[in-house]
Amino acid sequence: MSASSDQPASKPTGTRPVPKPWIAAIHPYVPGKSTGADGQVLIKLSANENPLGTSPLALAARLGGGEGAGDPARYPDPESQAVRSALGALHAIDPARIVMGTGSDELLNLAAQAFAGPGDEVLYQRYGFAVYEIAARRCGAQPVEAADRDYAADVDVLLRCVSPRTRVVFLANPNNPTGSYLPRAELARLHAGLPGHVLLVVDQAYAEYVEAQADDGALALAATAENVLVTRTFSKIYGLAGERVGWATGAPHLIDMLNRIRGPFNLTVTAQASALAAVGDQAFVAASRVHNHAERTRFVAALEALGNHGLRPLPSEANFVLIEFSGALTAEVAYKGLMDHGFITRWLPGQGLPQCLRITIGTADEMDTVAAVLRQLAEAAR
Repeated sequence: MSASSDQPASKPTGTRPVPKPWIAAIHPYVPGKSTGADGQVLIKLSANENPLGTSPLALAARLGGGEGAGDPARYPDPESQAVRSALGALHAIDPARIVMGTGSDELLNLAAQAFAGPGDEVLYQRYGFAVYEIAARRCGAQPVEAADRDYAADVDVLLRCVSPRTRVVFLANPNNPTGSYLPRAELARLHAGLPGHVLLVVDQAYAEYVEAQADDGALALAATAENVLVTRTFSKIYGLAGERVGWATGAPHLIDMLNRIRGPFNLTVTAQASALAAVGDQAFVAASRVHNHAERTRFVAALEALGNHGLRPLPSEANFVLIEFSGALTAEVAYKGLMDHGFITRWLPGQGLPQCLRITIGTADEMDTVAAVLRQLAEAAR
């Protein structure tokens, strides 16, 4: 008889299953809304989706006309080999060092699950992506927030928050919901200051919106360091949010751990076909980047003209702008006023930002209208 069987197991009590306390402590992720309180469908500028839609090549593949579209009666390729090969060719990465996920959200959760647990800490900046706290609590680890510097990551503060219990550090670059961006030198300094046993996860969901000359060097770090994992997604610039496709790259031992615990057929047949075609349409990616930069620049200029009304657009390298409201017009009133004019944006009291609205960059007409409505609301609030 084993030692564990010498002691009788305690009998369960109560009338229903009891969740683990760290699971019960999770506040569910709240996605961007698409309707008003009355159910009316609004122009959606709340979820950072691509206003140009999806690559025509990816749409054709999704409908069954692309390579690898496959038979829906058969299981998809469990290794997503064609997509990994295409990503490897695009980014000069060995496909064996790439793992696919059901969106990058799955991979963020798996990273915490693989390398942290009860008694450990998971560190991230204040106003970081909401999934980081969920990922920490989901595996029983303690989430730790490092203070921000004007809504942005502060490397010195992050490093001071590292303790003997720290196992994972999450950094979104560009960051969601603030749009802030840590340049290459600062990211390298953060990595250099971490102990080798601490995993640095650089969440690059919006990386394709950053100009090439401003690259943060995360992929290069992932190619050489033993403790860096980079995650990306097809949900943003590729316009495939509905297909749930993400990927990660890092050292072979990191990819091995994520492969051990990911879903065995986590990318559907259509997701793989769509993603493969999307990778092959870099002209669409480039057009999306150009559109975003132009419209974000125009929108920020319009907002800066409202500075005397207390509206402050924060610097952004992503496809959205976070606006701080400090005057007579509050973020809540602006949020409701934009809904009255047919737009749904992201008000963030649940993330400790009741004074802010995050607004996705949409079409030129949409951004002109949003700017005009904000001006109207600000002048009415004086």
